[in-house]
Amino acid sequence: MSASNLRLQKRLAAAVLNVGRNKVWLDPNEISSLAMTNSRQGVRKLIKDGLILKKPSNAVSKSRSKAMKEAKRKGRHTGFGKRRGTANARLPEKVRYMRRIRILRRLLVKYRAQKKVDKYLYHELYMKVKGNTFKNKRSLMEYIFKAKAEKSRLKALEDQAAAHRLRNKAARERRAARQLARLQGEEEK
Repeated sequence: MSASNLRLQKRLAAAVLNVGRNKVWLDPNEISSLAMTNSRQGVRKLIKDGLILKKPSNAVSKSRSKAMKEAKRKGRHTGFGKRRGTANARLPEKVRYMRRIRILRRLLVKYRAQKKVDKYLYHELYMKVKGNTFKNKRSLMEYIFKAKAEKSRLKALEDQAAAHRLRNKAARERRAARQLARLQGEEEK
């Protein structure tokens, strides 16, 4: 008996397996036992025995998708013609702001923990970050280096001035002592 005479069995198997007729596989070596079956119950038994199988569904290949994704990662296919949403819809300004502010605040916390900035400079910089003064991490770091250099320069100048004052004070005291000694010497004569 040929496979063309197994239309009934194929239809029943499709109904039992809940698939289309093209997805039903009938064992070509067991045509005689398949032809004997004419009920759903018989078909279920043949399915259980493995003489009737449900063919696997064809999966859509991911190779083209993967290739496209890889190309997009390199920056291809992202020109003006491929863009559907506005710049703000594609990467919201708020998200960009949040990312930047978190990076800058994290840097400030790290520097404060390492004692690179004291709490006063930290607070000043925190408020400047909030006020949109620094556009990236590098500009904030440059500002910190300049601020620290300026602070150390002022401290050096202050120390210099203090030393100068001490020197002048000592000189004044010596001069006053000399004058006093001279006056006392003149009085003795």
